[in-house]
Amino acid sequence: MAIGGLLAGLGVSAAEMRRQFRARLGTTPKAYAQALRLTRLVRAASQQPSALAATLAAGFESGTRGYATARQALGVTPGGLRRELRVGWWLGLSELGWMLMAATPAGICWLSFGPEPQALLEELAAAFPRATWVADTLRLRTWFERVRQYVLLPAAALELPLDVRGTAFQARVWKALQEIPLGQTRSYGELARALGRPSASRAVAAACAANRIGLLIPCHRVIAADGSLAGYRWGVARKRRLLEREGALPGAATIDDQMAISTAGSRRL
Repeated sequence: MAIGGLLAGLGVSAAEMRRQFRARLGTTPKAYAQALRLTRLVRAASQQPSALAATLAAGFESGTRGYATARQALGVTPGGLRRELRVGWWLGLSELGWMLMAATPAGICWLSFGPEPQALLEELAAAFPRATWVADTLRLRTWFERVRQYVLLPAAALELPLDVRGTAFQARVWKALQEIPLGQTRSYGELARALGRPSASRAVAAACAANRIGLLIPCHRVIAADGSLAGYRWGVARKRRLLEREGALPGAATIDDQMAISTAGSRRL
């Protein structure tokens, strides 16, 4: 049954459906459908025999439309999604526990924290299943040490190249996060209003949760409307510690046994 017939049967107008959809999901039906097609395209790129087949399997009506949409939203064409991705990584200890950084030739594509190095490496491998892992020692070791020093002594924003991969809306959210000054926070609602999408608080929260580059894209600076820290991909304890060090929360940082590691040097496994 066509969507028009379904709505008529329910006694709901198309305008009301769009309003309710936006109120509950923070986005339009059209944008939601596009996000689903892009998600399917990324998955199909490694499974289909050609870029065109992947585009059509993802639900795009033509290769041209899929090419244009992927280029605008992801910064890469369907064919580019099929090409070999070369990624280097560096793992070491920081004041936030184990820290794992990864980068493509374009820049840092991953920065995560956790208590167990093996779990971090497995998460990285799952996120880039088609990557070829390469040695990139000099560049990554230099960047790693700059980030590690920043955790200890937050100052001005780190100017490091990033390889950001996400939808157009996610990219807008991540850019807005980078514009939050050191020592300040924003609520999800405030960020949504700043983006011109006042009803998209949940979509903003989802974009923050999808951020793969901790600290450098500072999603830790976004808090709940009531001032609570809410969730954080790498743990609320780390979020609190970062905000306290940046002066965005009162009081000194509480040192957690796991996070109180202060080991000189980092190492590559």
